[in-house]
Amino acid sequence: MEGAARVIARRGVRGLRVEELAAEAGVSTALIYYHFKDRAGILRATLEFINDRAGRYTTERDPARPGLDARGELEQTLLLELQDTPDVRETSTAWGELRASAVFDPDLREDLARATRVWVHEVGELLGLVHPMASAAALTAAAERLTALVEGLSSRWLSGSLELAQARELMASAITTELERLSRSRPPV
Repeated sequence: MEGAARVIARRGVRGLRVEELAAEAGVSTALIYYHFKDRAGILRATLEFINDRAGRYTTERDPARPGLDARGELEQTLLLELQDTPDVRETSTAWGELRASAVFDPDLREDLARATRVWVHEVGELLGLVHPMASAAALTAAAERLTALVEGLSSRWLSGSLELAQARELMASAITTELERLSRSRPPV
């Protein structure tokens, strides 16, 4: 799966060749087909792999910041999507490639939509820890905006249109804005 993420990040989904993937992973093409059946299976498994990897690096805790409060957890989770490490660069690039390909691939679109809903739900839960009285709809809307912004900022940073520090500042500012918006919202009676 690491090999698939690397190949997709480097060549895109359209450039994914099973032979290149096999060489990258150091296995035979027959073994790839045995485990994944077809290209769609490879893409599905790669999407799951990069989601799991992103989940790991966004939940790692900074030893310099033990015992974060709810807002700190939210900020750290979102800002860890914008860090200059090989895993984050590769994961974010592969995610963007898979998202772009999903426009033309209904099966991949479903898998990506499902993964996105899980991510939005997780961010919504973190927002709910900060503002427990906010409505579910308000939390979901805020989570949608924040996750979409992370994707857009990541894409701009990775393509060289935006400096990493500026992307992180914009993300931190958006978190503050969304939390202020939630503090003003009133749950339905």
